[in-house]
Amino acid sequence: MGVIEYEGKKYDDRHGGPWDRGGADSYYRRGFNPHFFHGATYQSPRLEESDMSQLELEAYQAGYDYNEELGYYKEW
Repeated sequence: MGVIEYEGKKYDDRHGGPWDRGGADSYYRRGFNPHFFHGATYQSPRLEESDMSQLELEAYQAGYDYNEELGYYKEW
């Protein structure tokens, strides 16, 4: 589990977490849809926007925005 700093805040970048899922949604151009996984991606319960705390929503947004700034997208 690592930590990434973006715009002066630190976020947990674990796979399946809010930061990771925000970045993945941007990368795959799936659109903005806040969610994350309680544990392993697709192997644990998925938490939707209505279940997320403000900090989790901020982490998702930050991960999404970070990737959008990079312009790092999947090429099909």
